[in-house]
Amino acid sequence: MPDHTVTAYDEELTALKSRIAEMGGLAETIVSNSVTALVTQDLTLAQSMIEHDVRLDELQQDVEIKLIEIIARRQPMGSDLREIMAAGRIANDLERVGDLAKNVAKRVIAIDNDLQSKKLSIGVEHIAELALAQLKQVLDAYTKRDAVSARNVRERDSEIDAIYTSLFRELLTYMMEDPRNITQCAHLLFCAKNIERIGDHATNIAENVYWMTTGERLADERPKVDETGVTDKENA
Repeated sequence: MPDHTVTAYDEELTALKSRIAEMGGLAETIVSNSVTALVTQDLTLAQSMIEHDVRLDELQQDVEIKLIEIIARRQPMGSDLREIMAAGRIANDLERVGDLAKNVAKRVIAIDNDLQSKKLSIGVEHIAELALAQLKQVLDAYTKRDAVSARNVRERDSEIDAIYTSLFRELLTYMMEDPRNITQCAHLLFCAKNIERIGDHATNIAENVYWMTTGERLADERPKVDETGVTDKENA
C-alpha cells in the first residue's frame, strides 16, 4: 500500500479500538451504577442507567458500520482481519452487557424502595464486584493484546458461577424462612442471574481476545458450575 493509504488504514483501526474502549468504559459504568442503585434503592440512578444503555447501543451500531467500511475498503487479511472480526464480536458482547445491566436497573424500579433488608442484597453486590473485575481485566487485555491475561479471565469464570449458585441457595433459604421475603428475593435472583451472565460475556470477550492475539482457539471446554438449573427468561 502507498504510505498515505497505510496511514489512513492505521487511523481507521485506531478509531475502531477507540470505539471499543468507549463501549467498555460505558458498560462498566452501567453495571457498577445499576448495582449501586439496587443496593441503595436509588430510583433516579437506576433510570439514568437505563437511558445510558441507549448510547451503548448507538456505539455498537457505529462499530458495525465501521467494520463493514474497513472490510469493503481495505480487504484485510491475517492478523488485521482477526482484529476486525474480534472487534465486532467484542462490541456485541459489550452491548449485551449493557442490556443485562439495564435489566438490573429495571428491577430497582420494580422493587420501588421495597427492599426491606439490605442484607439480602449483599450477595448480589459481591457477585457484581467479581463480574466487574473480570470485565475490567479482559478489556485491559484487549487494549494490551495480552493473551495470557485473557486466558486467565476465561479460567476464572467458574468463580462467578460458584458464587451465583451459593447466592441462589441463600436467597431460596430466606424465601422459605419468611414468605415476606419472597418478592424481594425473587427480584434479587433475577439481578444475580443477569450479573452471572455478564461474567459469561466477559469470558466470551476473553476468548476473542485470545484468538485475535494468537490466531488460535482455546480448545479446552469452558468450566461451568451453575447447579441451579435456572435460566433467565428475560434474556433468553
